[in-house]
Amino acid sequence: MRLSAFSIVDSVGPVQSEGRDRHREVVALAEAAEAGGLDTIWIAEHHFQGGGLCPSPPILLAACAERTRRLRLGSMVSVLPFHEPVALAEEYALLDRLSGGRLNLGVGSGYLASEFEGFGIDPADKRERFDRALDTLRRAFAGEEVQVDRPGSRPVRLSVRPIQHPHPPIWIAVQRREALPFVAARGVSAALIPYATIGGIEELRTQIAEYRSHLPPGSRAGVSVGLHVYAGDRPDLARAALQRYLDSRLATHSTFYAEKVRHHPEHASAESIERSGFALFGTPREVAEGLERFRGIGVDEVLGIFDFGGLEAREAQSSARALGSARAPFATV
Repeated sequence: MRLSAFSIVDSVGPVQSEGRDRHREVVALAEAAEAGGLDTIWIAEHHFQGGGLCPSPPILLAACAERTRRLRLGSMVSVLPFHEPVALAEEYALLDRLSGGRLNLGVGSGYLASEFEGFGIDPADKRERFDRALDTLRRAFAGEEVQVDRPGSRPVRLSVRPIQHPHPPIWIAVQRREALPFVAARGVSAALIPYATIGGIEELRTQIAEYRSHLPPGSRAGVSVGLHVYAGDRPDLARAALQRYLDSRLATHSTFYAEKVRHHPEHASAESIERSGFALFGTPREVAEGLERFRGIGVDEVLGIFDFGGLEAREAQSSARALGSARAPFATV
C-alpha cells in the first residue's frame, strides 16, 4: 500500500488571517513528502472560493517537479467539464515531459455549484462533457488525431506527447457508489474521499470489493483513499484544524458532504470523522499502525491530507516526513 500526500490547497482559519502563501507551502510539502519516502504529491483543482486555491494543478505541479526528483505528481482532480480537452492534453503532456514521466492524472466531473455557475456551465451537462473530454485526452496522448472543441477547428495531433505511453496512469474521483462499476469497467483507478460520502470502514470495504468485481481481467487499476492525517506530538492542533476544515466545506455547500451531514448530523464534527476511522491523529507510529487497517480492506494508496484547516505549514511538513519514516517498517508487510 502506497502512502502519498494530497493537498486541497484550502485557505481556512489562520491561513486567511495571516496571509500565508499556500502555493509555496504546497511546494515545501512536496519536498517533505519526497524526504519522507512518500509516493506522490496530489493537488486538487478549485475555483472562485477559499476552499481550494489552485485553479491550475499543472502549474503548481510543475513547480513541485522542479524541487523534487523521485516524487510522482498528481492532479486530484482535473475537473474536465471546465476545460477545452485538447488544450488540457497539451498542458499535462508537457508536465509529464518536464517531470521525466512522473505524472499521475486524476480526473473528475466537478461537484460545487458555485464553480459551475462561475463558468456558466449547466451541471446537467457535466457527464457528457466529462466523457467526451476523457476520450479526447486518451486519444490525444496516444498520438491520434483529435478535434479542438471550438467551431471551425480542424483535426490536430499533439506536437508534445507524454513520456508515459500510451498515456499517464489515470484515476477517476468517485463520489457516488453507483458510479463504481462504470469507473472499474474503464480499467482506470478510483479515488475515494470517504469522510464526505461514506459512513465507516466496513462500508468502504464493501465499496472497494464492488469496484474490484467490475475490473476487466488482468487490470492493474486500484483504489486510492483520502484521509486526514497528522503524525506528531500536537494532535490537538490537527483536531481543531479538521473542525475548521469541515465547517468550511459546509459553508461552501460541498454537495456530497452536505448531503451526508443532512442525513447524519453527527458527521459535521471532527470527533465523529476521527471515530469513523477516516482521520488518523497521533504519534507517527500510532498513525502508521492505523494505516495498516486500510491495507487490510483493499486500499492500494492512502492520500494523506496533511495540510488542512489552517494547520501550520511546519506541522504539516513535519507530519509527512515523520509518517513516511515511521511507516517504513510496515511498507512491505
